[in-house]
Amino acid sequence: MKARNVIDYAYIIIGSAITALGIVLFLNPAMLAPGGVSGIATILFHTLDIDLSLTIFVLTLPLFFIGLKLFGKQYGVKTLLGSILLSVFTMMWTSIFGENGILDYSKDISTWLSALYGGVITGLGMGLVMKSGSNTGGTDIVAQIIARYTPLSLGTALFIVDGIIIAVSAVFFSIENALYAIVVAYITTVVVNKIVLSMGTNYAKTVFIISENTDEIGKFITEELERGATILDARGFYTKESRPMIMTVIPNQDISRLTRAVHASDPKAFLIIHEAFHVLGEGYTPIERIASSSDVTQR
Repeated sequence: MKARNVIDYAYIIIGSAITALGIVLFLNPAMLAPGGVSGIATILFHTLDIDLSLTIFVLTLPLFFIGLKLFGKQYGVKTLLGSILLSVFTMMWTSIFGENGILDYSKDISTWLSALYGGVITGLGMGLVMKSGSNTGGTDIVAQIIARYTPLSLGTALFIVDGIIIAVSAVFFSIENALYAIVVAYITTVVVNKIVLSMGTNYAKTVFIISENTDEIGKFITEELERGATILDARGFYTKESRPMIMTVIPNQDISRLTRAVHASDPKAFLIIHEAFHVLGEGYTPIERIASSSDVTQR
């Protein structure tokens, strides 16, 4: 467990540094605001000359405490650390490389290069942070609040929040910059998904676990991940032996934590992980809101 915590915190530190590097070298100098708190900070920097790292810190910290109040201890030390480190590393990289990045924006190709490399680098950094079971806070928390109190899924809520920021950037910068920002958002999403799990793009996974240590694994799911778990009766086809099987639904950012915990508990465990198209119930989209809608499958 100690070794796993060390790895998780290393992911957070390295991931935050990489994310901030992408913002400082490419996204902010090119005036690309693909959503998130960093997107808001970019808009404020170029319109009101407000320090980039300061804006990230001032906006992220209150959102973290709102998430802590609404969602409990899952917004603990790791999320706070990711939120603060993004601001710290943004300030550090700015002091090293300056505010103008490393490209010559008198050339049209530079904006394209910023969209491409900015998307890849920030996606890599965010993916590493999320792989630790944490996040860099910011508008992710806003999206989770929307998803909790409306029928919208987390992915849809995040798309709306980021879409609003991109639309605002079109007003202050240009439509062309907003279109570039959409490209950045798409690239970032693809890279994050590859880093976190290398499969699928939905916000949660259904996991089936066959193991000799179901009690220990179930305790980890319910106490550490704060998620529900169900014990199913399974029987081997060849052996005809009955054995318990755990079924649970886990958000993408917690999948790596779960797989590591299962492996540590039982190296011979058998896991099946696949996409959860839509998750209704406590901790996810409220089922009563969906039940009152006319067509669940449209969401």
